[in-house]
Amino acid sequence: MSGKVIITCAVTGSIHTPTMSPHLPITAEEIADAAIGAAEAGAAVVHLHARDPETGEPDQAVEAFTPFLQVIKQRSDCVVNITTGGAATMTIEERVAPAKTCRPEVASLNMGSMNFGLYPMLARFPELKHQWEYEYLEGSRDRIFKNTFADIEYILTTCAENGTRFEIECYDISHLYTLAHFAERGIVKPPFFVQSVFGILGGIGAHPEDIAHMKRTADRLFGKDYHWSVLGAGRNQMRVAAIAAAMGGNVRVGLEDSLWIGPGQLAKTNAEQVIKVRGIIEGLGLDVATPAEARAMLQLKGGDQVGF
Repeated sequence: MSGKVIITCAVTGSIHTPTMSPHLPITAEEIADAAIGAAEAGAAVVHLHARDPETGEPDQAVEAFTPFLQVIKQRSDCVVNITTGGAATMTIEERVAPAKTCRPEVASLNMGSMNFGLYPMLARFPELKHQWEYEYLEGSRDRIFKNTFADIEYILTTCAENGTRFEIECYDISHLYTLAHFAERGIVKPPFFVQSVFGILGGIGAHPEDIAHMKRTADRLFGKDYHWSVLGAGRNQMRVAAIAAAMGGNVRVGLEDSLWIGPGQLAKTNAEQVIKVRGIIEGLGLDVATPAEARAMLQLKGGDQVGF
């Protein structure tokens, strides 16, 4: 579908904490409303994490996901993407449980272990609402997000019988080569949905040369067997999206990746970011993919085949 751009919206994530923005979705109702609003604005895919409704702490219990998954399914035809990344503080079994149980069309999969530095945000938020926020952010100074070869294989094989496909999150060039390794072994099959992540401390930067290098490498490794998407962290969000869309890529936005809609201006909703990136895409003479078109492009099983 030449000229069709898939917008993914990651509505809450596990990077940002409640102190950082009053608009960050926390409760199941807020997460559902945020996802549906993003879909109505043009997001074909919504990428979902869960949180404790009282403290906002990342929560990977299946029971934390099911309330908003069911509402989204009832009110929207968007593609649901459940995280297997969860948070770096969780075990692999905890992180994969929602995707294993709920059998979504898409699940995210970080393609390697890495440093994931969140601690610089403490300088911008000296007073935090909850003690867990400080421990979580400061702990990233000496914490590794762990996804070993064994972990990746565990996630892939655990979800294999569910017909779930993956948003392959690549934070560096080495992650593309890891995907090529699993593809060569036949453990994951094309078409691959490669989500290149730019601007996280510990991963590749967000310079235009970094973006081009990631695209060139993926083209060489996967040829026509993949769809490329990008996300830029923080202030890099819209700039990276614009560069990648002009290069033929798909895009991801959302409050998981950036809390902002402009310099010094917090986004009040995820839909605001979807609308802004949609304007960039359409300004390039491209069309935004519908959920049905995204399903066809990514060869997904369909919303009637999920477990929620």
